[in-house]
Amino acid sequence: MERAVSVIGALAAIDQATLSVKVSGRLQSLIVDLGTRVKRGELVAQIESVDYELKLRSAEALLAQARARLGLLLVGADDTMKGEETSTVRQAKASLLESQKQRDRTRELAKRGISSQADLEIAEANYEIAFNRHLEALEDVRQRQGVLQQRRVDVEIARQQLADTKIVAPFDGIVQERKASPGEFLNTAAPVATLVKVDPLRLRVEVPERNATGVRLGQKIRLAIEGDTNKYAGTLSRLSPAITDVSRMLIVEADIPNPTGLLRPGTFARADIVLAELDPTTTVHKDALITFAGMEKIFLVKDGRATEKNISIGRRAGDFIEVLGGLKPGDVVVLNPGNLQNGQPVTVDASGQPPANSPPVTVAPKSGKKT
Repeated sequence: MERAVSVIGALAAIDQATLSVKVSGRLQSLIVDLGTRVKRGELVAQIESVDYELKLRSAEALLAQARARLGLLLVGADDTMKGEETSTVRQAKASLLESQKQRDRTRELAKRGISSQADLEIAEANYEIAFNRHLEALEDVRQRQGVLQQRRVDVEIARQQLADTKIVAPFDGIVQERKASPGEFLNTAAPVATLVKVDPLRLRVEVPERNATGVRLGQKIRLAIEGDTNKYAGTLSRLSPAITDVSRMLIVEADIPNPTGLLRPGTFARADIVLAELDPTTTVHKDALITFAGMEKIFLVKDGRATEKNISIGRRAGDFIEVLGGLKPGDVVVLNPGNLQNGQPVTVDASGQPPANSPPVTVAPKSGKKT
């Protein structure tokens, strides 16, 4: 028979998110309302985008200006260039070469006694000035390259802000609550709508500590909702690593498919966790059971007489009932005892057909069998 543990829990959305604006602005349109189904990536709301379009155009113009200062085309994606090829660096390099040649000539003339020491000092100073101006030009080019990279980032930020004026659904779901209206000015992080994902749903239940050892990931779970005749099933997907200190319960979660959307988050559910699908046990036919004053009993056949026996019952499967105690496999049990009295003589027909005026009997099956 199937061995299961009964638990009570609640359904929750597998994902729930409050959609908020990333950029401030006036809400131009809100396309969804309570109960609207949306797909991932579908537009939910729109912030007025004119201001952000202008910011993007301004950032692109500054980028073009930065490219022009480096001798690049105004529009393009490639920002690589050689600093020595810019006009300022070439000009500084030309001055450096000229002052170097002038210094070398003055040195040679000074050695011959043609130029004075003062002329040599002037040539040396002019060379140092030209050398520093060349270094300054290279540094200026590197600064311009840094500005170009900053302008490129500013353009990407402006483009992203323009894209953020559109609020889209992060997953397939249903709108649970609408939190804004068109025409409102919304600051950054202002909520617009709450979206929940309802397929699958998350069933969260508590398993008593005495049953926790038999709970495993992947086990089947069946649940029933009050007022709903449909049957639902899922599998255990998550287990808590510890027993809670206060309630001595194990928290487990299961994913419950909900393609039709009939199940709703927040609903309480009664569930059975199937610990074992085929658990060997001793059973009797339901027609052999007598219930009186809250007690269950059966009649056994011993030494040709009916013997009344109190038993403890458990699970039910079809026409058979599990016997937890008071019966051994192979015991002869009377079916449909009716008004049979304790100690009344009975006869078991070996052919399988009960004799006249004698109640039918059955043999309690061995574990796992029903005969």
